[in-house]
Amino acid sequence: WMVGWALILEYAVGASAVAVGWSNHAVGLARGLGVDFPASISNADALMAKVQLLFGAAPSPDLTTALQVGGWINVPAVLIAAAVTWLLIIGTTESARGNAVLVLVKIAALTLFIALTLPVLHAENFTPFAPTGATGVLGAAASIFFAYVGFDAVSTAAEETKNPQRNVPIGLIGSLGICTLFYLLVASGAIGAIGAQPVTDAAGAVLAPGSAEMAGRCASIVAGGAMEPLVCSKEALVHVLDSIGWPAMGRLVGLAAVLALPSVVLMMMFGQTRVFFTMARDGLLPNAFSNIHPRFFTPHVITYTTGVVVSVCAALFPVGKLADTSNAGTLLAFAMVSIGVLVLRRQQPDRVRPFRTPVAWLVCPLAVIGCVLLFVNLSPTAKIVFIVWAVLGLVIYRLYGYRRSQLAPQNLAPQNPS
Repeated sequence: WMVGWALILEYAVGASAVAVGWSNHAVGLARGLGVDFPASISNADALMAKVQLLFGAAPSPDLTTALQVGGWINVPAVLIAAAVTWLLIIGTTESARGNAVLVLVKIAALTLFIALTLPVLHAENFTPFAPTGATGVLGAAASIFFAYVGFDAVSTAAEETKNPQRNVPIGLIGSLGICTLFYLLVASGAIGAIGAQPVTDAAGAVLAPGSAEMAGRCASIVAGGAMEPLVCSKEALVHVLDSIGWPAMGRLVGLAAVLALPSVVLMMMFGQTRVFFTMARDGLLPNAFSNIHPRFFTPHVITYTTGVVVSVCAALFPVGKLADTSNAGTLLAFAMVSIGVLVLRRQQPDRVRPFRTPVAWLVCPLAVIGCVLLFVNLSPTAKIVFIVWAVLGLVIYRLYGYRRSQLAPQNLAPQNPS
């Protein structure tokens, strides 16, 4: 139950984060084509500033600026979430061929970015290398963990894979290695080309990414005539290419993001609806969530519910806060899987294991320690949201799922004495 409950944060909130990312690129692409989308309905920076002030945050020039120039709702993010919800209702999912094309689009865009930025890399842009010390490194690691969400989905294709014992590990580890290489090269190109030092407030304190203070400070920097810092940009790679004299290539990279990101939203929402559907079918949630549409044969009730949750989160929160919250749920799920591997090794030592974990008694504890280390370095907001979400999940389980689960003792079929 708790893993399934945590996966709601991974998939639903993760889908919201990607929807906000799509919105940022779509608005930027429209601006590059001469269409100015109003800031008041393309982000929620002013709303976040207002909430912080209502909850006792000290007024500051940065919060005041965010209130003045920020937005109140992210309409493009809501529109893409609604469109994906409709596609899931009518049963349209991406094919392997279509997904392969979108992956090629992403790889081509990132390769283009790397090819244009590495030649103009300046070593001085990496100094100081860790401007906020170990705290900043661990905080960044906790946030960037969002980039690795979804790799576990490779294992779900095991039944449809030729020689899965050999090919699934190769596919999983190979994709991790390739993507990590791309992440390193893209980050090196972006930082080396224009620099990426943190933004500070008037007192010199580093501002938290995704905060209303950061949005206000970034707006003030741009209004003063200075170049927008990389950490302020809502479409960072496009901004880098614009800054080094490749605006047309930047538009192409932005177009690639606009074309490819909806498929990520779709797959995350698809995963969320199937998790909820299975939990309802197993009795952990009301049976209404497992109802099937009479025409489209899809779990429409839970899909509508997921669409509403994703749309609301995407409308009201910045991508950084959503990504951190998604990471909190993912880290719990990964830690529980690692513990589960060890429990099964003790309780069912003779179980057939077509996929093995080498040196499990070293790898699994290290995985748990890593998950805990990343979790404690998430933003305070993400940790508070996770704790509240976990407590709410336990309450719902105790009041509903505990008695109705098919695995509850009173619901299990009696054993045949013979």
